[in-house]
Amino acid sequence: MKQDKQERLKACLEELATLLYEEADKSQMTDLEGIEKTVRSQILELVSPEIGLFFIANKTGTKVGKTRKIKSLVGELKLKAKQIQRLGLKPRSRLSPLLQKCCLRLSANESYQNAETEIEALTGVKVGHSTQQKLVMEQDFQLPQALQAISEVSVDGGKVRLRGKPHVGCHWRDYKTVRLQGIYYGAFFDSNQSLIDYVNSQRLVDPLVCLGDGHDGVWNLVKEFALASQRWEILDWFHLVENLYKVGGSLKRLKAAETLLWQGQVESAQALFTNCRGKQVKNFCAYLEKHRSGIVNYSYYQAEQVCSIGSGAVESAIKQIGTRIKISGAQWNVESVNQILSVRCAYLNGLLAI
Repeated sequence: MKQDKQERLKACLEELATLLYEEADKSQMTDLEGIEKTVRSQILELVSPEIGLFFIANKTGTKVGKTRKIKSLVGELKLKAKQIQRLGLKPRSRLSPLLQKCCLRLSANESYQNAETEIEALTGVKVGHSTQQKLVMEQDFQLPQALQAISEVSVDGGKVRLRGKPHVGCHWRDYKTVRLQGIYYGAFFDSNQSLIDYVNSQRLVDPLVCLGDGHDGVWNLVKEFALASQRWEILDWFHLVENLYKVGGSLKRLKAAETLLWQGQVESAQALFTNCRGKQVKNFCAYLEKHRSGIVNYSYYQAEQVCSIGSGAVESAIKQIGTRIKISGAQWNVESVNQILSVRCAYLNGLLAI
């Protein structure tokens, strides 16, 4: 801004400040916080809406049509129908796009009630919790297409608590989460096909490393990714070790088995338990047999950095998603689960960045 315009602006601001100070409630300005709140309130009510409307009128070139009130980060704007049309606002929308994005960011991290409190504290604009919830439910969240070719996919399941019928109580159900390349998040409830379609819509390389624990539900999904000849299925090392130590008994034997499995020597590890009895031993040997093709030479893969050997990326994703869907006391209606999963993933994928 040139010097002469800066001087004009300063003179206008001094006059504006004088007028606002004369009208301010002096009893509320006993400290800096009180002054901040007073000035912000006056700016949002009297100043920034007028500036915003001036910008809008000049940009759209029109002041024609019925008036609709729109809440925004610069206060309440009284926009004309033609202005709304030319600005590309959605029909019946009562919140500006930037205010909507701020609300969605908060709703992706907080309960709707807390989002109401936080948006007012941070912006000075009040948006009720029911409006916050309605906003989330109205969104059509799209999962991101990866910018790079995908060489690793990890899948795991999480839990969500559903609201039950009166006097019956809540219950827990599974949802599935996928993590692409350790970067992109996707979560799906009662929609396994959507998860499969999302993965297959990416640019998948050959071989495609697919990581997961020993759960059948995970591997049933994995078997639908890409072509069978393209997939490289790897059993998560840490789940393998966890199952090993459930056997119990001789610690020396367990350590020896762990060393052999670390090198991918399944038969040698099984041989250590030949003379052992008990349900846990039988279960573990059956587990090894079932997942034999997914047990690789973890030592070599890690040393040569061939690929990941654990599904930690997707387990981390489940924990991060869980910080929203498992907040204290949260219970969800079946029809709202996918939307809350989607808004949380949209936030984690950076799609709600401002």
